[in-house]
Amino acid sequence: MAGSKRDPAETARLLNSGAIHVLRGLRFVDRQSGLTPARLSALSALVFGGPCTLGRLADLEDVAGPTMTRIVDGLCQQGLAERARHPHSGRAVLISATAAGTELMRVAADRRVDALVKAIAALDSSERAALHTAAPALPRLAAELRRSACELSSTTE
Repeated sequence: MAGSKRDPAETARLLNSGAIHVLRGLRFVDRQSGLTPARLSALSALVFGGPCTLGRLADLEDVAGPTMTRIVDGLCQQGLAERARHPHSGRAVLISATAAGTELMRVAADRRVDALVKAIAALDSSERAALHTAAPALPRLAAELRRSACELSSTTE
């Protein structure tokens, strides 16, 4: 069944290519936020995932601690994030989005959704239906990828 529409490898290739092109297509929209991609991504994690430690944020964004420190420093200098003492640990610092950071991220997310709505509206009805059917599976697919990555990292340590 290789090469058929039900072949997982072919589906994976199509999804990989499509995801890359969709994200590239959204770069222009994301630039309108005025943030670098790294800062926008970290701010998104804080706004939609809630406050977290610097280490947790570095893990979520898959960057080294010193890199995340620079990203968070920039967000704090722009008034988009803030550091506070962790309520349960005297050594840890909790990073959270400010009201300004939350508003910037919500506007940026709305801008992305608007761009996607416009692009989806340009597709034919069968393509729109296929996307509508497939979209609910994407968060589960992302969770499975994270689970697999965790398993892989625990076997290489």
